[in-house]
Amino acid sequence: MSQNPPSLRPDLAPSAKITDASRAGQPTIGMVSLGCPKALVDSERILTRLRAEGYGISPNYSGADAVIVNTCGFLDSAKAESLDAIGEALAENGRVIVTGCLGAEPEYITGAHPKVLAVTGPHQYEQVLDAVHAAVPPDPDPFIDLLPATGVSLTPRHYSYLKISEGCNHKCKFCIIPDMRGLLTSRPAKAVLREAEKLVESGVRELLVISQDTSAYGTDWKDRNEKFPILSLARDLGSLGAWVRMHYVYPYPHVRELVPLMAEGLVLPYLDIPFQHAHPETLKRMARPAAAARTLDEIAAWRDVCPDITLRSTFIVGYPGETEDEFQTLLDWMDEAQLDRVGCFQYENVDGARSNALPDHVPDEIKQDRWDRFMEKAQAISEAKLAAKVGQRMKVIVDDIDEDGIATCRTKADAPEIDGNLFIDEGTDGLTVGGIVEVEVDEAGEYDLWGRL
Repeated sequence: MSQNPPSLRPDLAPSAKITDASRAGQPTIGMVSLGCPKALVDSERILTRLRAEGYGISPNYSGADAVIVNTCGFLDSAKAESLDAIGEALAENGRVIVTGCLGAEPEYITGAHPKVLAVTGPHQYEQVLDAVHAAVPPDPDPFIDLLPATGVSLTPRHYSYLKISEGCNHKCKFCIIPDMRGLLTSRPAKAVLREAEKLVESGVRELLVISQDTSAYGTDWKDRNEKFPILSLARDLGSLGAWVRMHYVYPYPHVRELVPLMAEGLVLPYLDIPFQHAHPETLKRMARPAAAARTLDEIAAWRDVCPDITLRSTFIVGYPGETEDEFQTLLDWMDEAQLDRVGCFQYENVDGARSNALPDHVPDEIKQDRWDRFMEKAQAISEAKLAAKVGQRMKVIVDDIDEDGIATCRTKADAPEIDGNLFIDEGTDGLTVGGIVEVEVDEAGEYDLWGRL
C-alpha cells in the first residue's frame, strides 16, 4: 500500500494545500486522507462538492465543525492505521464521518469507535454529503459561496492525479479490492479529457494517470469502437502539453503499443507495473499470470522501442508457500530485469482474502530476512543505474524550494512521493515551484540525484 505523506493530513500539516479563508459563521469541514492516490482523488472530489455548497475547508481539527476520515482497508496494518486516525480525530474534534475502503466494513469501524457520526463505503460521494448535511447543515452566503465547483486539490498545484476508472476484474488471492470497490468501471473518455484539460488550464504541469488497472481502461464497454481504449486516451492526454505519467499498468500484451507513445514524447517514458513475483508457482498461488520468462521478453521489447524507459514495480515476499528456491528465483529475475524503481512488501493476511486459507504460511522472521535481502538487491541496482546518469542533461520539474534555496525536483523517471528526487543546492534564485528546467546531473546516491543548472 502506498500511503499519503503526513503533509496531506490536515491534523499534521496546518499548511496543507487547503488555502480557503472561511468567512465568519461559515460551516467548516476537515479531511484526513489515508491510503493510495486513488483515495486522495476521492477526498478531493468530496471537498470540491462541499466547497461548492458553501462549506469552508479547515486545515486543522480545531477549526472544523466535523472531520471526514477517508480510510484505507487494503491490509490489516492499513486498517489499524485507519482506526488510529479515526480515534485521533474523535479525540481532537469529536464529530467524525468515516468513508473510504474500510467503510465497506461498517461494523468493524463502529465496533472500535461507536461514536462516529456515519460510515460510508468507497466512492459513495452522495452518502458522504448526506452525512455532512445531517451533522453540519449548510449555511451558504448566496453572494459568496454558491459558485460553480472549482477543484479542491490536496496536491501541489503543478501536478494532479487523474483517476480514469474504478474497480478491478482480477481475482488475485491476496487482494480484496474487487470486494471493496467493485468490478472495473471506466470513466467516459470525454469526461477524463475534459477534467485533464481543466487541470492543465489551471496550471497543472504533470498528470498522474491512476486506476486499479490502467491498461484495462475501457475494456468494460460493450459497444467500444477500439479493442484497447487506453491507447487513444494516452495519445489524447499527451496532446495537452503536460507530462503524462502512467501508474498501475497491468502487463497485458497491448502495453507494447503504449511504449511508442513514450518514445515519441507524448507520454513520459515511465511504466508502473505490479509484477508481484517472478516464480511461476508463487504467481499461480497468487492467481496471477505465471509467465515471468515472457515478462523479461516484454521488458526487452519495451526497452528496444524506448531505451530510456523507466520501469517501476512492487513485489510481495513471504507469500504463503514461498520456498527459499522460489525467493531465489525472484532475486535472479531481478538481476535480469534490472528494474529502475522497486517497492517490496512483506505478505500480510487481509480479512476476506483467499490467500489466508493457503497452507504453509511463512514465519515473520523469514519474511523479514527475505525483505532485507530483496531490498539490498534493489538498492544496488538503483545505485548503479543512477550512477550511470552522472554527466547527463535532463529535464526536471521543481516540486519545492526551501528557505535555504535548495530545490527538490523530479526527473521524468520519478513519480511524486514514491520515487527519488533530484536536488539543486545552488543557483536556484530564478526557479519557481512547478517550473520545468534542464539540469546536468553531477552526483548520484542510492535513490536520489543532485544536479546543477
